[in-house]
Amino acid sequence: MNFTNFDFDQLFGMGDDTNPIMMIIWIIPIILFVFYGQRIQLYITSSEIKKAIKKLDSFKDESRNELIDYIKKNSTSKDDPIKKIDRFLDYFTIMPVDMDPNGIVDKVRHTVRSREDYTREHVKLLSPKLSDLELTKVQTLLEITSSLQLIYKIVNHMYLTAKKQNNYPLILPLQMLLPFIMEQAEAMKEAIPAFKAGQPVGDGIGPMVVGKMMLDSQKETVAFQTVLAKAEFENRQLFLLKAEGPSSTVGRPADALETIVSTNKFNAIIMIDAALKMEGEDSASVAQGFGAAIGGIGFDRFQIEAIATSNNIPVFSIVVKQSVKEAITLMTKEIADQADNVRSQVYEMIQENTKEGQSVLIIGVGNTAGVLQ
Repeated sequence: MNFTNFDFDQLFGMGDDTNPIMMIIWIIPIILFVFYGQRIQLYITSSEIKKAIKKLDSFKDESRNELIDYIKKNSTSKDDPIKKIDRFLDYFTIMPVDMDPNGIVDKVRHTVRSREDYTREHVKLLSPKLSDLELTKVQTLLEITSSLQLIYKIVNHMYLTAKKQNNYPLILPLQMLLPFIMEQAEAMKEAIPAFKAGQPVGDGIGPMVVGKMMLDSQKETVAFQTVLAKAEFENRQLFLLKAEGPSSTVGRPADALETIVSTNKFNAIIMIDAALKMEGEDSASVAQGFGAAIGGIGFDRFQIEAIATSNNIPVFSIVVKQSVKEAITLMTKEIADQADNVRSQVYEMIQENTKEGQSVLIIGVGNTAGVLQ
């Protein structure tokens, strides 16, 4: 056959809209997408989600193994802790009914505190001779491991449900949220080495600033895992409050404030904390604001705001911007270098908003792992 003289335009009818071959070439894809479009999209999206689920599964297993190894190395008990740890990881917390919002904050605080106390006491049972410092490390590792396990279960459940029902719209929310979920999970997984070693994390910049301010002062415990020191600055009395380091704890600053304010009058409260930066913002940038800078579920902030309101105390805040990963992993040099800058801004804020003879409460908010005072 002489291909040099073969007319392909004649075969495919180029320029002829009525050619049956060209009509079939155009119509078949349209029919496929009309009747099987969602299923095709589901298969394409599923491959991406399956990779993420596999990675989450490995994060869950690695964190569990890290926790078990750490407990075995630091425990003097001969009992195998694996069964108890696995039981801890499956524990869940049911938040109080909020149909009637009256008193909901106290109910949430009670539920969360009860869980914390229960976990602490049962971790002690794993090794009665575990020091308080090691105990807080195990608690933190336990929270990380249980959080990773919960994330894996939720993502896997949503994926399997959508796949079972061949429902592409059901998998769309998971596809959109997956990058944010993976960012959180990877950050938690990479946070484990820092907490095991008792090193400062990005969230500890607030306690680090206040810890430096109270180095030469006498400290006293005013709430659970929370210490207070007093100092002076330009004829103003400073009350310095932070979680008790170098344990891996955030303390209970709201409870401490309630105790302190009953016997002291404050003219201003300054809170120092880490804050999540927005995309495009520089990491370790410092910003000033007004209001209680403290994360968590919200009952601590509620309690601080209520106390400040009833006593007519203005609340100022200074935050150091950082990513999710930077907040819970080993503190970067850029964030640590801001400690002196933040302290200078605290003193400026005191000068601008108080007078001589007045009192200021300065709270370093955040996990104080590896941060002394």
